[in-house]
Amino acid sequence: MRESSAPDLALCGRFHRAIELIGRRWTGAIVFLLLRSRCRFATLRDAIPAITDRMLSERLQELEEEGIVERTVVPATPIRVEYALTRKGRALASAIDAMAAWAERWVEPGSRTKKVESARRTRRRAS
Repeated sequence: MRESSAPDLALCGRFHRAIELIGRRWTGAIVFLLLRSRCRFATLRDAIPAITDRMLSERLQELEEEGIVERTVVPATPIRVEYALTRKGRALASAIDAMAAWAERWVEPGSRTKKVESARRTRRRAS
């Protein structure tokens, strides 16, 4: 009898770091919207359901620090701040488009995972 060797399943450090960054809550939505157009803060906030000002600010700052988003202050009256993707950020287009196509095929509109629904029911019973 031959011994089967298990495949080497080491996780690539670069992939892990990238998926943790882009996979954070709301980050994909921010990148998705900025792929379509440069946006002001309020535009992003209004387009992303349930995001708070604080979380949007934190995500934009993280993406800016990673060189994915650039923040531009437009010297007008009143001063406007706009966010846009950098070249590095625009390079995510094919990955985001692939996720959008996957979602279109496999995710039901408005559907939630069983885990999320279970947590919501538990919270309702507790109150």
